[in-house]
Amino acid sequence: MNDPRPIGIFDSGVGGTSIWKEIHSLLPNEKTIYLSDSKNAPYGIKTQEEIISLSVKNTEKLLSMDCKLVVVACNTATTNAIKVLRSTYPVPFIGIEPAIKPAALKSANKAIGILATRGTLSSQLFAETSELYTKDINVIEVEGNGLVELIEAGKKDSEETQEFLKDLLKPMLAAKIDYLVLGCSHYPYLVPALRKILPENVEIIDSGEAVARQTKSILFKSSLLNGTETYKEPEFYTNTSPNVLREIINANKNGYKVSTLEF
Repeated sequence: MNDPRPIGIFDSGVGGTSIWKEIHSLLPNEKTIYLSDSKNAPYGIKTQEEIISLSVKNTEKLLSMDCKLVVVACNTATTNAIKVLRSTYPVPFIGIEPAIKPAALKSANKAIGILATRGTLSSQLFAETSELYTKDINVIEVEGNGLVELIEAGKKDSEETQEFLKDLLKPMLAAKIDYLVLGCSHYPYLVPALRKILPENVEIIDSGEAVARQTKSILFKSSLLNGTETYKEPEFYTNTSPNVLREIINANKNGYKVSTLEF
């Protein structure tokens, strides 16, 4: 196996970098291209037709960059558009959806919280997954409307965000959840703020590691792995100001460049 073409990753903004980090950690020799469609964020309040159109736009941009596989690093885009993408384009697609199954199976209190966008919670794919695994579970679904905008504005650690989260989590705390499922790729950046509010026994679950493992598996099965050990610098593109994306991906002083691009 020696396919040096890049893995393409897109999200409605900077949140999908939480998925990119897991993929880059597991597959450090794979070239990655990340598209941050911040101009159109958030996707969670848009119609399914709009979400599909934006997902097609992002996919075609990545394919024009010779990507061999596309990771839809956005819960809303996955649950609303991935079936269309898979039926339209020849490359493999990896999606991301809330990790309902592990939370439901492990919950001792039989109560879990799901923090997600309206677009994800109202999707058919989410409904099917939830029905399959949560029949005997008290599921507290909360729309995180406004959270993506706060993160995109660079306010993930602000007092404003902390107070906003306190209000959103009230019904979950009242139900004594022991698992909180993060149903948006932006939300892992809120874990420090969430930990200040949630009891110590509440475990927070996101899908990043699972998506990275699935990406590796599909690359292997499709004979698309890069067999060389030559490191290739990841590429990051955004269609708005690069400041927030640059800050997030360089939190560990990595020195990655962010370029602006019309797409």
